[in-house]
Amino acid sequence: MNADRLAKMQAQVRIGGKGSPRRKMKKVHKSTTNDDKKLKTALNKLKLHPIQQIDEVNMYRDDGSAIHFRAPKVQASLHANTFVIEGASEEKSAESNLEILQKLNATLSQASQHVAGEGADDDEIPALVEDFEAETKKATEEQ
Repeated sequence: MNADRLAKMQAQVRIGGKGSPRRKMKKVHKSTTNDDKKLKTALNKLKLHPIQQIDEVNMYRDDGSAIHFRAPKVQASLHANTFVIEGASEEKSAESNLEILQKLNATLSQASQHVAGEGADDDEIPALVEDFEAETKKATEEQ
């Protein structure tokens, strides 16, 4: 027998006994749309709400590297404590993240100084010097 013909015969599957027709193997094509549908239905059960006007998202790892999303679609479910971030991502190294973190730290410190400066208007409120427990005891004794 020819080796090519033998290989071709082995690739086919016989359904019945001798003399029955042969059929070729049925190829099963897996699609990713089925997984996407399952994911979408699971996310719909969480009742996610879109969050608008998010320019970028950075997710920092323990080693200092980060996953950076530019113009992502962000959805949140506060009662489930779940955030969904969709979009193209890129990996950033620890060195580039150090600069970003330093800028963020400077911005936060400026914001906290600004908020602390606004708290200076509380000078109009007098300091609490009276002892309320003693006053309540006096009031109950008088009754």
